[in-house]
Amino acid sequence: MINVLFVCLGNICRSPMAEAVFNGLLKEQHLQNQIQCDSAGTSDYHMGETPDKRTMEVVLQNKLALDHKGRQFSADDFEVYNYIIAMDEDNKKNILRLESSATQKSYKVFLMREFEDKAQNLNVPDPYWSGADGFIEVYEILWRSCQNLLDYIKKEHQL
Repeated sequence: MINVLFVCLGNICRSPMAEAVFNGLLKEQHLQNQIQCDSAGTSDYHMGETPDKRTMEVVLQNKLALDHKGRQFSADDFEVYNYIIAMDEDNKKNILRLESSATQKSYKVFLMREFEDKAQNLNVPDPYWSGADGFIEVYEILWRSCQNLLDYIKKEHQL
């Protein structure tokens, strides 16, 4: 099984939305028995909480499913996940701070927008303080990026 982890700050907006989008693509392409994903946050702000209401609205509007409770990223995740996808540079730095010399898995940590064609900015904006438009913009970024991420994984693993 190939494991993918999406990571943002609080694990209630961007990363659970990425999880929903990616799971939708896996289901559409009948790959859920070969690839699975989850999401986490680098902070402990929202551990055990459901995703933001606005995240859920966008997920449901796009006919996706999401059943998630916020959790914090831990060093153990380096051993479990083949791909760790950070939503922005700050979260990537926080992820890599937990990497010990024993794990040395930084080669598996990417920024989400590294997979978006012609992205002007590699950070997925945090929509938490924005209105509905911010969540829609993030969904569109994640949709494009997740499609390319899945193509990358399929090529890497010859699926």
